[in-house]
Amino acid sequence: MHRFALRTVLAAIAAAWLLAPAGLLAQEPGNLPETKAPAMPHPTPMARPLDKSLNAHDQQLLTDFGWLARFKEANLKLPPPAAGENRVVFMGDSITEGWHLDESFPGKPYINRGISGQTSPQMLVRFRQDVIDLKPKVVVILAGTNDIAGNTGPMTLEQTENNLASMADLAAANHIKVVLCSVTPAFDFPWQRGLEPAPKIDTLNAWIKKYTAEKGYVYVDYHSALKDAEDGLPPALSKDGVHPLPAGYAIMAPLAEAGIAKALTQ
Repeated sequence: MHRFALRTVLAAIAAAWLLAPAGLLAQEPGNLPETKAPAMPHPTPMARPLDKSLNAHDQQLLTDFGWLARFKEANLKLPPPAAGENRVVFMGDSITEGWHLDESFPGKPYINRGISGQTSPQMLVRFRQDVIDLKPKVVVILAGTNDIAGNTGPMTLEQTENNLASMADLAAANHIKVVLCSVTPAFDFPWQRGLEPAPKIDTLNAWIKKYTAEKGYVYVDYHSALKDAEDGLPPALSKDGVHPLPAGYAIMAPLAEAGIAKALTQ
């Protein structure tokens, strides 16, 4: 009996000793090194490398969205306006860039700051550098075609309207007279087929006309003077239905001149 009891006691002590670590582990799982979760490394900020598969346009959007570099040197070389000079800056996209202002307005101190393919948010980014800092008396703004085409991504008409309003209000705050132009007609975009831009252009132009009336800015209506029966730009005025030929600019020039003259008298 005693031997049996002693063996029983020794067996109980041994079992308790063997089970002790397991009990401790169950109660305090974080105390032993092997039970701790590995430390999570802190994320390290990484510069986004340029993707060589992107085309030149997309690379430029990544590095200089508004393309401030485009006119940086030209702006630095431009002298301040002379006394009595009625300097005018034309802000826009390819329709403005392709306009030979020296031919349409010979002898006039008109400056072209159009960049092909640009949308209104891009123009807004560079508006101070390419318009305000040049100290013109008038700015002629033509934007919206590439917004509707989605050149820098999908955009609502309201977003375009806000960008146009911001450019106009920035100009006015800096004592620059504002001429807002209707978007020129387009039945379709050759680089982005099937978007049916004509009704969207009509809606945007209606807003521009209303906005200029409310704010006291000048509205120039290119659209009505250029459109055909399909609400597009006819072959006689454009090769691709979007960009005017010299015949198209010949219609636009006197409208722009009248708008500038009106703005200068305000």
